[in-house]
Amino acid sequence: MQVTRKREDVYRVTKAFADRGEWLGYEAKRYTQCLVKEFERNGVNLAPSKKKELENLGARIEELSLQYAQNLSMDNSFLLLGESELAGMPLQFIKSLEKTEDGKLKVFLRSHNVTPILEHCKIRATRKSIAVAYGQRCGKENLDILENLVQIRHKYAQLLGYSNYAEFTLESRMARTSEKVFEFLEDISENLSDLAMEELNVLKDLKRREDGDSPFGMEDLLYYMKRAEEQHLDLDLGEVKQYFPVNLVMSGIFKIFQDLFGIRIEENKDVEVWHETVCLFSVTDVSSNELLGYFYLDIHSREGKYAHTCVLALQNGNLSSNGTRQIPVALLLSQCPKQIDDNPVLLRFSEVVTFFHEFTHVVHHICIRATFSRFSGLRLDADFIEVPSKLLENWCYESISLKIMSGYYQDITKSVTSSMCTSLRRKRDLFSGLRLKQEVLLCLIDQFIHSSENVDILELLKHLHPKVMLGIPLLEGTNPASCFPQIVIGSEAICYSYIWSEVVAADIFAAKFQEDLLNQYAGLQFRNKVLAPGGAKDSLEILSDYLGREPAIHSFIESKTRNSL
Repeated sequence: MQVTRKREDVYRVTKAFADRGEWLGYEAKRYTQCLVKEFERNGVNLAPSKKKELENLGARIEELSLQYAQNLSMDNSFLLLGESELAGMPLQFIKSLEKTEDGKLKVFLRSHNVTPILEHCKIRATRKSIAVAYGQRCGKENLDILENLVQIRHKYAQLLGYSNYAEFTLESRMARTSEKVFEFLEDISENLSDLAMEELNVLKDLKRREDGDSPFGMEDLLYYMKRAEEQHLDLDLGEVKQYFPVNLVMSGIFKIFQDLFGIRIEENKDVEVWHETVCLFSVTDVSSNELLGYFYLDIHSREGKYAHTCVLALQNGNLSSNGTRQIPVALLLSQCPKQIDDNPVLLRFSEVVTFFHEFTHVVHHICIRATFSRFSGLRLDADFIEVPSKLLENWCYESISLKIMSGYYQDITKSVTSSMCTSLRRKRDLFSGLRLKQEVLLCLIDQFIHSSENVDILELLKHLHPKVMLGIPLLEGTNPASCFPQIVIGSEAICYSYIWSEVVAADIFAAKFQEDLLNQYAGLQFRNKVLAPGGAKDSLEILSDYLGREPAIHSFIESKTRNSL
């Protein structure tokens, strides 16, 4: 397909057809316009020498991106600490660390070691040394790679006629321009400042009582967040887990989606699958009995299987020229252990949320009614594709829906209590002001370096960090940009996108569902107006038609302040 998108002869025919616009309906016109734009973004209009240069730049971008990621994955740096320097750490954590001959504990700078220490270690000097060392990983080497990479990306975009790489990347997204992204991020940051300052004052007060009047630093953030959570939340996640047997969770998720979107989900028995634990389900429309699609559920672990929970589009839906519809097919993958004897497999609450999120992608894929295959599937506008899943995550925090998919493993008639639901919702939103400020900071760095040339990344960080983080300075000697792989692979110039999706989802939830989570009329409206078009309509147009206005941020801000301390 990529080779085809570079063929001048195919481009000329496609563009001529698009320019004439004869016999084209809205979706067909949009389809041909998208094809033309793809050709042009692949450099089809460039002179042969410029095409070669573009190809070389693309190869260099891939090479540097891979080198940056490999440096981080192969980094085996560690600190040697005495047991007394890890006061407050659980005994199980201490036992998990490798011991040297002289009795020191070897702490490798991996997130599974670093985060627990920053959350639990009582020794501030240890927390600081860990935070600094973690923030220095691959420092100069990866910073040099990133600076080189950004300049090459700009050259790549400029060859194609764009002023910078961000302009090239954002062209096909809902945000459209860097100016809009900056405005969005600054609005979020500014509107969260009061909440974040209140949260920071709570943490500073805790620190003052435990550690005197020394300045509050980034090494203190997670530690005092954890102390505040322990004080203000009566929640045992181990107990919560006992209410979520995987089979009950999945049947509850199915029921919620069936009731909300007017669909019927049925297992298809006696079909050929690639493993005995895989199940196939059909999805039909309740009112018309029309088959909408199929999905495979492959959620049990086995050797050699992909290790993460995700959804794959196996076949996109489309409408053929003779009027028949190709049925979409999806696959939901996960890694739950298999049930042994009568002991049910229990899910952590975070896994329940993940399942709900990913199953929304399944339903979205199956509900798309676009004519063309390229407007179906899960490769839609990235500012839009996560909106339905982020929206439906809200059902995991409301009593009425959470009770449908929960039941104590020894007596499933006993669902999670209302107080558990309240505590789970509070835990989700606890210190969300400060956490989002950290995300906004990295999104701003990403947008600055990809929308401007010759940016001194370290100086930019030193300037922005205290400004965004309410006066907390960047840890001396660290540079988050040297160990932030999203800025290099997968989210370059678009790190803002996940927050964007959360904001839009919060707006829809408040406007359409908050008062009645199981309102099928609202669910059908969402299915038909937001899910069904797929990529056949502009994302912002879809959302504006559905809401009656463009999405706004105030519901998102309100949702974060509602459960604050």
